[in-house]
Amino acid sequence: MHTCGISLILEVPRRCNEHVPVIPQVQTEPVQTESSNSRTSATVGAIPLAQLGILAAFALWLYWPTVARLVGQWRNDPNFSHGFFVPLFSAIVIWQERDRLARILPRPSWSGVAVLLAGLGVLIVGRLGAELFLDRSSMLLVLAGIVILFVGWNLFRAVLFPWAFLLLMIPIPAIVFNQITFPLQLLASQVAAAVLPVLGVPVLREGNVINLPAMPLEVAEACSGVRSLMSLLTLAIIYGFLLEKRLWVRCLLALAAVPITVFANDVRIVGTGLLVQYWDPQAAEGYFHASWGWIIFVVSLIMLYSLHGLVRVVFPEKGAES
Repeated sequence: MHTCGISLILEVPRRCNEHVPVIPQVQTEPVQTESSNSRTSATVGAIPLAQLGILAAFALWLYWPTVARLVGQWRNDPNFSHGFFVPLFSAIVIWQERDRLARILPRPSWSGVAVLLAGLGVLIVGRLGAELFLDRSSMLLVLAGIVILFVGWNLFRAVLFPWAFLLLMIPIPAIVFNQITFPLQLLASQVAAAVLPVLGVPVLREGNVINLPAMPLEVAEACSGVRSLMSLLTLAIIYGFLLEKRLWVRCLLALAAVPITVFANDVRIVGTGLLVQYWDPQAAEGYFHASWGWIIFVVSLIMLYSLHGLVRVVFPEKGAES
């Protein structure tokens, strides 16, 4: 009797102990959910939205005239009409990376104040000196300062590419623009003066003017190829980011935009000379001249795509190897 009682007494705790490990298993998920929810709320609460909104509104009021003039130049200057696509693409990149950016914990840094003040200093110098490039470039410094001040350097590094890409929306200074266009004009005229005689067209070149038997052909600023260069460079960066994962290939495509544009523009000048000499002098102006620009730009895009295809054949990605 005593033995049976003892066995019954020992059996009850044993059964109770068998159910003990079940309790922490049931409570595991709520504990993890509470910690993740608290982390998310802490992340959101770490950003002072009221101060950020006030500072963003002040920056918008400060730069509204600058943005209005910039958009007006995009609309009226064909050399920089690609500027409309630059901020749009930067916004698309940030939107695609929104999940990765949301996982970065904000670490506000007071060093953003220094960057912000530097941007305001560049703005003051630009407006006092009537230098539009400095005025417009200061927007990017102010934007970087706001990001660093409220969310930190780690998140700014994560958005460094779309931020740096915004530089392409700012027209380069006139003095730099002229230093680029004039050598391109001379190069195009020199190439045409060397190729056209081989094709049976006698040429007398005087600077950027090609004297043909039918009429003189001037390689003007609009024919320098700088317009196609800016547009193709922008599209090459966009193309490389969307369709290529390797960084060195992206850089190669961006750098290749320069020789491709120069070559395509030389073909344009030579083709115009042939049309003027053997068909109609009106091919150097009006509708034919404008259509040549679009045709050559499409050819440049095809050459860029062909270069990318060649690189992928010669240097295939590791994941694509079979």
